[in-house]
Formats: sequence, C-alpha cells, structure tokens
Amino acid sequence: MKRFFKYPIIFIFLNILSSNAQVINNQSGYYRFQVGAFEVTALSDGTVPVDAHQLLHPEDPARIDKLLAEAFIESPAETSINAYLIKSGSRLILVDTGAGELFGADHGGALTSSLKAAGYLPEQITDILLTHIHVDHSGGLTVKNKQVFPNATIHVNKKELDFWSGQEKTTATPGATVNKPAFAVLKPYINQEKVRTFSGNVELFPGVSTLEYFGHTPGHTVYVLESGKDKLLFWGDLIHIAAVQLSGPEISNDYDTDKQKAAIQRQKAYADAAKSGYLIAADHISFPGIGRIKAKGNVFEFVAVPYSVLGRNK
Repeated sequence: MKRFFKYPIIFIFLNILSSNAQVINNQSGYYRFQVGAFEVTALSDGTVPVDAHQLLHPEDPARIDKLLAEAFIESPAETSINAYLIKSGSRLILVDTGAGELFGADHGGALTSSLKAAGYLPEQITDILLTHIHVDHSGGLTVKNKQVFPNATIHVNKKELDFWSGQEKTTATPGATVNKPAFAVLKPYINQEKVRTFSGNVELFPGVSTLEYFGHTPGHTVYVLESGKDKLLFWGDLIHIAAVQLSGPEISNDYDTDKQKAAIQRQKAYADAAKSGYLIAADHISFPGIGRIKAKGNVFEFVAVPYSVLGRNK
C-alpha cells in the first residue's frame, strides 16, 4: 500500500519471509459482546502506523493536524487492524482476516493468537466474509504458503473477485500493485474451489446479509448482522482514521479505487448510522472498534460501546 505507512513499503515487504506475528501479549486480543442472540468477538490482528498526511488529502493539509491534536493522536497514528467472529449455531463466521505476514514482523499478524486466546482454533472457522481484497483484510488467509483456515469457505462480492483477477495482468489501477499479494493469498482457496461469490444485497445466512458499498474497491461490501432489535454493520474500510474522516468524509483517500464514489459512500454510511443508531464494527477504529455514530452539527463522532463483563452493547 504505497506511502501508507511511516516505514517505506519496501522495508515492510522485505520482512515478509522472516516475519512473525506482531507481539500484543501485553494487551487483550479479543472482546466478546452480544448482538441479539449472536455472540460476536472482536479480534485484534495488531496495529500498523499510518501517516495521515500520506493517506488523506484534504484541501487544507493543516486540517489533519488540527483534528488529530483535538483527538490527542500523534502522527503516525497507531491504527488498529480488527477482525470479527460471529458465532451462529454450528457456524463460526470470521469477518476479514487481518494482514497475516504481509506487513512483516512488526505490524499485524496476531489474528490467530487472538483467536486462540478467545478459545477457538483456525480449523474451526467455517466461513470467512471478506469486505474486500486488500493486504490488511484478506492477508491473513495464507501464511508461509499454507492455508490458515483449511475448513473455511470464503465469501466475497463477485465484482471484487473479478477486479482482482483482472489486476494480475495490469498495474494501471491506483493501489492495485501493492495489494496484489492480498489476492495471491486467496488463490489457494480459489484453486480448491473454496471461494463463493455473491452479487447485490443478499442474505448469506440467517441474520447475516450483505450491503454493496463500492468505491474504496470495486466490490467493497458491508456485512449486516441482525437479531431481534439489535443490528450491527461491519464497515471494512469505510473509515481508516476516525479522528479525521468523521469530520471530513469527503476527504480524498489515497487507496480508494474510485475516490469520488468512495467519498459519497462514506457520507452515506456515516449519516445512516447516526440516524438509525445501530452498532458498527470498524476494522481500523481503535480496538475493539465497536460503537455507534453520532451526528454533531455538520460532523460525526464515534461513541464506543461501554466495557461490559456481560457483553452488553449499551
């Protein structure tokens, strides 16, 4: 992901072959909570430093510094890489897989240790829902050329899979070259016919459905979990740096495939979440990334769910 991080991208990828997972033993790697009848577990894959000035491009760059300072955040921001596990009857459904070894030894790669700490093994995962194919979302599928989740079926929007299949033959699309490893780790599952695609907004399982939010990538998908009066949306990359983007969803993002469309989708998502009051789970909001969006004048703010030993979401 070119220029995304404090460290040169070549440094990150030179570390791939000798990488180990980022050590997060001094912090909790999972957090359980309830969404109606579903048990959901937030899982930490670790963090990665992100330079807001290299990722986001407002008309006035000083706006970034102002917003970060107001949130007491120093740049580069240590940005969470989150994934989520849904327990649904006999199914264990994982939403995104973190970065695996694709960020090297110092960033990410802690998903499996967090999963095990939560009481599960990778072999138990039955289904994986990919919001999109980028290194920090599909990267954890394969490590050292071995499938991490050998018994899982991968679900991804057909437009997303078609786009990345086509990118094997070209480097023309912005951000595509650096994310090719994210598609490469999916290919062993494709070759073994473990990947299922969907189109449009559909129900995948009882209580689990899809919403198209194209823009960040051609098939970027939000997943919806509903049970009783509770509703949770898994946002994927609708947000990277909340302190900046909730105040400026229109700000250009360096890794949006369609920057104009992605900005419209962010504005739509933030406004709808604020109006409806449902829960969101965001891959890059500080772990566990669970909360609600509140409108505050012409901007938005994130309100984290209160910590609960009972797993309450309010």
